[in-house]
Amino acid sequence: MAPTLSPSPETLITRAWPDYALLDSGDGRKLERYGPFTVVRPEPQCFWTPRDPAAFDSADAVFDPTGEDDDGRWRFSGQAIDAFPLAWNDVRFTGRFTPFRHLAFFPEQAANWAWMDARVRRLERPRILNLFGYTGVASLALAAVGAEVTHVDASKKSVTYARENAAQSGLQDAPIRWIVEDARKYVAREVRRGSKYHGVVLDPPKYGRGPTGEVWRLFEDLPGLLKDCAALLADDADFLLLNAYAARISGLSLAHLMAEALPDRGGRIDWGELALSEDGPDARAIGLSFFARWSA
Repeated sequence: MAPTLSPSPETLITRAWPDYALLDSGDGRKLERYGPFTVVRPEPQCFWTPRDPAAFDSADAVFDPTGEDDDGRWRFSGQAIDAFPLAWNDVRFTGRFTPFRHLAFFPEQAANWAWMDARVRRLERPRILNLFGYTGVASLALAAVGAEVTHVDASKKSVTYARENAAQSGLQDAPIRWIVEDARKYVAREVRRGSKYHGVVLDPPKYGRGPTGEVWRLFEDLPGLLKDCAALLADDADFLLLNAYAARISGLSLAHLMAEALPDRGGRIDWGELALSEDGPDARAIGLSFFARWSA
């Protein structure tokens, strides 16, 4: 039986938590709080007017882009900041001022972390595969509620940071396998081995390179990888979560691609947009990525 496709999109909204908040937005920028620091980053979708322009001027750190991509430089109002501690629920990790305007994690993903947290708590020691796992916050959120996690990323530096985050969270001895490898190669090998997982998390970039020069292109490579991920789902699998940051994609297109990869699984596919929201009355939200997620 084919999965049931949700007839309408859902907006998953991340709101403030103790170590993060979207404070204001507008004029192509957003003002955020990361722990004790206020940060200004470019955000072209914010066409509107900021509510408190002066607050942007007094931020602790401002990212100045140097080109059309995400690269640029950080400008600090005082002493330069390199790294600092953050937390989400029981997960502790390091925020870092990277050369690519983000801070070594993506706060809007907290909506996905919360969804997976709730699903994993219902299961008995599930095996979860996290592909393109980056600095590991999702892997640690899963491990913290009892999952056995295989974390895969092509960047050795990212996996090193993920291990450090695990130690900060007291999860250095948790059942997490840290794999530095091209995701497609790893998944293909797991399919040949007959490996099975109760959940798969797939958060690919638009473009990337593997550890030995492999090239990843989202639109060309995602369909094959998603079919292989579907083959890794155990008979009693619980979820498959796909997230993508790309202007030429939509939650609906991801949902149809997922339905094609899961023709006989039954269950349900929800789809939509991931967003960050300001707090308070008349809060505005910024859509940042698209998702599709199958649940049994």
